[in-house]
Amino acid sequence: MEKKINFTLKSDTLISIVLEKDTSILDEVIISNTKKSAISNLAGGKLTFNLKELSSVPTVSGTTDIIKLLQLTPGVQNSGDGNGYLYVRGGDPGHNAILYNETPVYGMSHLLGIFPFYNADHIKEVEFDKSSSNAKYGGRLSSTTLLIPNKKIPSGFAVQGNVGILASQLNFSIPLTNKTGIYISGRKTYIDEIIAPLLKPKPKSNDVQDMKYGFSDGNFTLVSQISKSNIFSIDAFMSGDELQINDSNLALKARLKWGNFTVSPSLITTISSKLTMSNSFYFSQYSNNLSMEQATIKFGVSSYVKDFGFTNSVRYCVKNIPFESGLQYTYHQLQPQKVNIENLTTDTDTSQNSLINANETAVFTTAKPRLSENLAAEFGLRINYYSSGANDSYLHFQPRVLLNYYPGERYSFYVSYNKQYQYLSLITTSSVGIPTDFWIASSNGIKPQSSDEFSIGSNQNISKNVSGSFGGFYRLMKDLLEYPYGITQFNETTTLKNDLLVGKGKAYGLEMMLRKNNGKFMGWLSYTLSWSDRDFDELNNGKTYFAKYDRRHNFSIVGMYDLNQKWNFGVTQVLSSGNRFTMPTSWYFINNNPVKEYSGYNNAQMPNYIRTDLSVNYFFLKTNKKESSLNFSIYNTFNIGNPIYAFLNVQVNEDRNNVLIKQEKKVLYRILPSISWKFKF
Repeated sequence: MEKKINFTLKSDTLISIVLEKDTSILDEVIISNTKKSAISNLAGGKLTFNLKELSSVPTVSGTTDIIKLLQLTPGVQNSGDGNGYLYVRGGDPGHNAILYNETPVYGMSHLLGIFPFYNADHIKEVEFDKSSSNAKYGGRLSSTTLLIPNKKIPSGFAVQGNVGILASQLNFSIPLTNKTGIYISGRKTYIDEIIAPLLKPKPKSNDVQDMKYGFSDGNFTLVSQISKSNIFSIDAFMSGDELQINDSNLALKARLKWGNFTVSPSLITTISSKLTMSNSFYFSQYSNNLSMEQATIKFGVSSYVKDFGFTNSVRYCVKNIPFESGLQYTYHQLQPQKVNIENLTTDTDTSQNSLINANETAVFTTAKPRLSENLAAEFGLRINYYSSGANDSYLHFQPRVLLNYYPGERYSFYVSYNKQYQYLSLITTSSVGIPTDFWIASSNGIKPQSSDEFSIGSNQNISKNVSGSFGGFYRLMKDLLEYPYGITQFNETTTLKNDLLVGKGKAYGLEMMLRKNNGKFMGWLSYTLSWSDRDFDELNNGKTYFAKYDRRHNFSIVGMYDLNQKWNFGVTQVLSSGNRFTMPTSWYFINNNPVKEYSGYNNAQMPNYIRTDLSVNYFFLKTNKKESSLNFSIYNTFNIGNPIYAFLNVQVNEDRNNVLIKQEKKVLYRILPSISWKFKF
């Protein structure tokens, strides 16, 4: 309240002022902290990532790659070069769910794992759960990774981007009104035009040659506060990749194309302070197409998976106990393999095609009661009904239990059990991450995969800035699938049901992480000691053998150092045991022809995987709203040739009395330097 007093000052004067009461009622005031740690622990060993705080971790393109980051954390196997998949706690690559705004993404890699499959600047936060312990999510045996786009309405127009010699990206934040805004992002690579000629392998080297590849992708998010209690959003993601191989010596031409498209409108309704409801629809499609031409033969194989889904969830409280319950429905349509062969010499064409349609319905509920002052719990139950055709239907109950014990402020302990079923399975057909792999649904007698996982661990606050975690896990898996026929086996009588092998597996190990999240120096140290075994009656004479990605040791160091406002540095060091593979152990001759003999399946091991990455950022300008910087990154700094596979080259002289056997290793790429300019205004 304002009040004026007029008077004439001629001598010492005393003026008494009595204050009057004035009561004002303010609207709700929300105080939020936007500064988050680079990596934070959630209950049960889950991790959350703030990508903005991890921008100095070295990557090929100069942008944050969540797949590469996850491979630097305990429980996640380093997949090696040429592979963008995740291998978590002894599982297969298809055992992991990648959810973009809770929409499944089935193709999760760009360009043999070199680039991140999504635009990091479009993502606000990432949550990673190694055990998929939340009953809201299902359909995978191993992990769940949530990519959470920015759902805050932009306050003003902003442009953010990254221009590099390998790839470039651009992001726009556009407010349409004070209650509606959009985010648009796009990326493209031009590695073939600039870098490939500089790094072209020598003609007699073992590096893969005559290869071209490129990609582009885009993201779109619309956010609208349509009323005080309703927020409407639309999220879309699309990507396209192409790989070409031309070999004049073999008269071979090959082209592989793959891509994703997802879109999901959603509505979040706040009914009261203790009751919130979310409803969303989604469509997701992943497809790949391989065409090859050699001499007079043309060969083509393609596959796709499409999902039409609906998700409902309600968050509420009963006697101060938080609950979340909901209903989910998905219609799956899959084409595992469509094969076409054209023999130009005999004028005969052959084709094979099969479509699978399936329906999946789930209801779930989770509760987070406080059992005592020091003991908290998370109880969940997911009930799945799945059907495909007339004779394949399953009803499964999947309990989830997590107990957290807090004896004091510095320590906490947890123990968990999770039951999972998986109805869609990824069939891998290549030794690297080239997506000739395809998805197949449980149908025609192919059972869903299942797992039971037990884990135990603890988190420690060692000091104000240093924390640690230590734990172990044990997982049993049933009805695992193997497809031992390479890209495709084709004849008139073959079927996927007859070609797929069914077995079981187990995985167990210890995990450790030491992390520093504050100060000029930040980073973490991660180590995993693990085993992963498989049992298939048709393989290894029915004896237990090591899984392909059974890597006994996985060790990673990540360091980030802010020297001053102008310079920061990043380094990653990776050391892990090599992949398993099958190697002949002896040779003999039948009719003067050498014949291989194997002592066991996956009986050999690749050399240890070693890689050092470096990055330097120099900032011309850095404020909350504006930024301009140069990024210098070197992937595989010491140019170590980590092979993607090995084989024996057998040479027999003309008289067939002398045999020379030489082991050869194929390397996909070595040192990869990159320079990029980051900007924001």
